[in-house]
Amino acid sequence: MAYFKQLEDQLQDLLALCNKEERWLVVVNADPDSLASAMAFKRIIGRRVAEVGIAHINEVKRLDNLAMMHYLRIPAQKMIPTLVAQYDRFAILDSQPHHHPDFEGLKFSVIIDHHPLPEEAYPHAEFVDIRPKYGSNSAMMTEYLYNLKIRPAKLLATALLYGIKTDTQSFERPFIDDDVKAFRYLTKYADMDLIKRITRSEIHPDWLRYFSRAFYNLRRIGPGLFSHIGKVENPDTLVILADFLMRVHGVSWDVVSGIYEDTLVVIFRGDGLRKDMGKMAAKLFNDIGSAGGHKAAARAEIKLEALEDADPESFVLKKLTKGKKIVKRI
Repeated sequence: MAYFKQLEDQLQDLLALCNKEERWLVVVNADPDSLASAMAFKRIIGRRVAEVGIAHINEVKRLDNLAMMHYLRIPAQKMIPTLVAQYDRFAILDSQPHHHPDFEGLKFSVIIDHHPLPEEAYPHAEFVDIRPKYGSNSAMMTEYLYNLKIRPAKLLATALLYGIKTDTQSFERPFIDDDVKAFRYLTKYADMDLIKRITRSEIHPDWLRYFSRAFYNLRRIGPGLFSHIGKVENPDTLVILADFLMRVHGVSWDVVSGIYEDTLVVIFRGDGLRKDMGKMAAKLFNDIGSAGGHKAAARAEIKLEALEDADPESFVLKKLTKGKKIVKRI
């Protein structure tokens, strides 16, 4: 019995898209899972096409992401029009075209993702593989490699293992057996010392002031916590704070918001048992911005101009409480 599910027919459809004369660009919203997936995709089609590039739509400032790209030698570039113009085909990994406006202008040949499907329309591409039950996209890409009899080299295996580790939050967020199988398989080839180096690079000393601000503004909303940080230099700071607050005893969900440039960014985290954070984010903010995610982790982004001069903190708080007075300062 095979260790992973059999994907031969599916992968033949993918490989049939490859042409030695064409250049491919893998587009991601850079985080460990998407970067690892991009590395795996590059390994799979790299010898079957003219070139494979990796581009990210976001500014990579989070220290663990930068450390990952450095130590694992991930050749990713910021996506700009002049870069896009150099490529013939495009693949999107660990995201779907509707997740960000920067994706919408590209015609994707390949979509491989593990996020929930949109309610309005199934994403269109020549090859689509979306499995919302998976805890990580890296587990899916590990199955691809295994089915193609490609043994991942040390840096690729390390990236995929780290992608699974971060997206499942070391298996504290929802996952399935396939994520565990992929993680176990990759441990044979990954460099755990590199994993330690990367994970120890998460918090910049300058970010400590945001922790102080988060504690000062902290509010209790039933079993949840909310804190508005104000202006931040990097939206990934909000992610780190939201993950940290989930460690508080008795808290089943939290929301951390802040202002990055001209955008209100709202990060949702949950225990995966009660509230569905992806549905919660979409219900609260999809009418005014982009919002969605998983049951245990989600995100919303709203342009400040859409708030019509409303105070961002009060705006988010009103949305979370639906106007009810159930807020307690801590």
